[in-house]
Amino acid sequence: MTLRTLMLATAAAFPALAHANAAEVELWRLDCGTIAVKDLAVFSDTFNYEGQSRTLTDSCYLIRHDSSYMIWDTGLPAALLNAPQGDAAMAPTLAKTLPSQLAEIGVKPEQIETVGISHYHFDHVGQAADFGRATLLIGKADLAAIQQTPSPFGADPTFLAPWIKGEAKAEPVEGDKDVFGDGSVVMLSTPGHTPGSYSLLVRLAEKGPVLLSGDTVHFEEQFANDGVPPFNTDRAETLASMDRLTGMAKTLGATLIVQHDAADIGKLPALPRKREVAVGKGRRLS
Repeated sequence: MTLRTLMLATAAAFPALAHANAAEVELWRLDCGTIAVKDLAVFSDTFNYEGQSRTLTDSCYLIRHDSSYMIWDTGLPAALLNAPQGDAAMAPTLAKTLPSQLAEIGVKPEQIETVGISHYHFDHVGQAADFGRATLLIGKADLAAIQQTPSPFGADPTFLAPWIKGEAKAEPVEGDKDVFGDGSVVMLSTPGHTPGSYSLLVRLAEKGPVLLSGDTVHFEEQFANDGVPPFNTDRAETLASMDRLTGMAKTLGATLIVQHDAADIGKLPALPRKREVAVGKGRRLS
């Protein structure tokens, strides 16, 4: 068998390999709000953060796969735009909506074909309905849980109304999900924070693999101190998911980004200029 014949046979047997890295893939962070936490102890069931406070970032992400756009997580609800933070134990606020940020770079909400959700909490699905024409990718266990009565902690099914009502396509995800079929964007099953929590792997030509954590952890040091919030749905699953992400990051040499950790914002570039995206030549992540 010649080398060419072997290559053709491999491509036929494994079609995803034939197209791997062929698509142009880009990734940018979107600002989806901040959450001032007065008592950080609520994020550790082993008393790691007694007496501490911190402001968490709420990050969403825009992914371009050739001419197709995907949003990963949709942040805090638009009703929190410019909300005063006051003295609440947890005080969320939003400086810009997702549609307004996309407008700055010439992307319309109807151009978003896919909305991927890490988990059902309100600070990750808050603006999902602005993309009500898109296909929703969400963990099957999370989609089932959010439709229960009463709703789970931190969940509000109204934010996912277009899909729950059947007005738009929802795809419940089990196991890992290769979003575009070429290995470039993969939803990774990382349950524990919620029963159907997910993280995201994005393979970029220049920077290499990037891992978006979802809420597997809320800040970097939780990987080292096994920090598990008491409101997580399964402690053992959380720890296993943490091990999966750190092991994958080491194996792939990936950049691991904790979505709620403000220190990780600088790991991704700002959104490109409108002219660049409009012609499909957005600034490549390098």
